[in-house]
Amino acid sequence: MPLKSNTPSLLPDNASLTKDAVTGSTVKRNPVWSRDELLLALQLYLTHRSAPPSKDSPEVAALSLTLNKMGTTLGLGHDGSYRNRNGVYMKMMNFRRFDPEYTKNGKVGLARGNKDEEIVWARYAGNPLELSLVCRAIIQAIDDPLNGAGLGPEEPEVAEAEEGRILTRMHRVRERSRALVLAAKAAARKKYGRLCCEACGFDFEAEYGNRGANIIDVHHTRPLHSLAEGGITRLDELALLCANCHRVVHASRPWLSVEELAEIIKSERR
Repeated sequence: MPLKSNTPSLLPDNASLTKDAVTGSTVKRNPVWSRDELLLALQLYLTHRSAPPSKDSPEVAALSLTLNKMGTTLGLGHDGSYRNRNGVYMKMMNFRRFDPEYTKNGKVGLARGNKDEEIVWARYAGNPLELSLVCRAIIQAIDDPLNGAGLGPEEPEVAEAEEGRILTRMHRVRERSRALVLAAKAAARKKYGRLCCEACGFDFEAEYGNRGANIIDVHHTRPLHSLAEGGITRLDELALLCANCHRVVHASRPWLSVEELAEIIKSERR
């Protein structure tokens, strides 16, 4: 019986292995398209809705370059097939099957795709301004040299936000900023005289004494698409949450607001 290897997997997040049908050798498949990648592809499609650019066009080449840069920023690792021109063109054209302007005359578009394409279309195709803001934030995050090594690894317990992976990670980095955490705690102590969860009311110090005196999470309530724009984070954009409530906020998509979670807790306690 062969021994299992203890060598850690070197595959990037969301990648998988498959067998080559001809040679039988093991090959790496590219990761599934993330929300942010789909949003950028949707924006390209909608910008050229009546006449989508070809796979050899400068527009498709530019998006391929952007997506490869994002893959590097997120530490996905890739080879020459990762988000190449063919893949970008096919993904862009996948949106045609949802486009009423295209399907109204009986045309069907490309049939293959993933379920997130339809979700992204339904959420953003009718909201071009919001799509533009989100895509601009994604590109700014990709181009920010500070994000190359500072976004940290995936967190399995945190669901990727509607705006995609790179803004999700940026959000989590901001939440762990020592300066913001200290400022939020100081403001709460000054205003309320204690630190307690804004969703469920839990007070670590009241429960655990001095051992729990300074324990509380800080949650960033600012819209994700505004994070890449820089600027100073205001204290009213920060909320104090216990670890349990903070995890629930990020547990599934779309993320809950603090007010929504507080209402859920209130209704469950009745």
